[in-house]
Amino acid sequence: MKRVGSATTTIAVGSGLVFAGAVGIGLVPATSTAKPFNACRVSTNAVYDACTAGARSDKALAVGKCANLPDARAMQACRAQAAADAKDARGSCAEQRKFRIDTCSRLGPAPYGPAIDPANFVTTVDNPYDPLPVGTTWVYEGNTAAGLEHNEVTVTHNTKVILGVTCVEVLDTVTVNGELTERTLDWFAQDKDGNVWYFGENSEELAGGLVVDLGGSFTAGVDGAQPGIIMKAHPAVGDFYRQEFLLSEAEDLAEVLSLSESVTVPAGRFDHCLKTKETEAIDPSALENKFYAAGVGNVLTNDLVTGEVLPLVTIKTE
Repeated sequence: MKRVGSATTTIAVGSGLVFAGAVGIGLVPATSTAKPFNACRVSTNAVYDACTAGARSDKALAVGKCANLPDARAMQACRAQAAADAKDARGSCAEQRKFRIDTCSRLGPAPYGPAIDPANFVTTVDNPYDPLPVGTTWVYEGNTAAGLEHNEVTVTHNTKVILGVTCVEVLDTVTVNGELTERTLDWFAQDKDGNVWYFGENSEELAGGLVVDLGGSFTAGVDGAQPGIIMKAHPAVGDFYRQEFLLSEAEDLAEVLSLSESVTVPAGRFDHCLKTKETEAIDPSALENKFYAAGVGNVLTNDLVTGEVLPLVTIKTE
């Protein structure tokens, strides 16, 4: 622009403004409007894109199978089902995206990458709310829609080194009406402050004695997986944290709701219990309350979706 009387000309150039006048030429820096990098939202959008692409791929494959049906009505019904399934899948993708966006608003935009220093870890896990003495087995039982569920959690004598940290190995088995349906190896370690970290799991879902799914398995340091915290050293109401992290595979979160709950289960009555709310990005509809007693560990799990409860029945030691 030009202004009469000042003999000054201003020209936009690159990242600033150049002004020219009787005294020479100068540059006025432009103010940056770039937003800071939001790793959490970038990850959220990326996994949403992958999820919707998967829905489209599954539909295309289903339609291809429908094309090989010789009966016209069966083909039409098959295509309609493929479209309905794709719609449901896209809906699930949207629900996951919303859940992750809400999580980002609470945890912040920074990349999730906890600094793990093996020298900062100890060899035993003795957090009061989540002690893991070797040779101890916690036994839980409860009625479910599928039948009587029997769950045993045993701290084995085995260890596994992950990211340079020696982790305790825990065997978690589930039977329903006497048939083994889940078998999981979990790996935990405690830092010097008393936080119990979750470094990974090898999860097997079984049917008829055969492994049918490995969903949820992860090992920290492999394929972008990161450890999370299962139990804080000094939990406080309002604490919200990741228990594990492998994008689109292991994304459980926990929030501390109370430190003063009383719980009565077959194993006894426990006061001053820690109560958490546990959720997961992969299935936003899932919601559980867990109760932990000092010196004991988990004494009750309450599934708020199904109404099923899994109380502690007894504790066995070698």
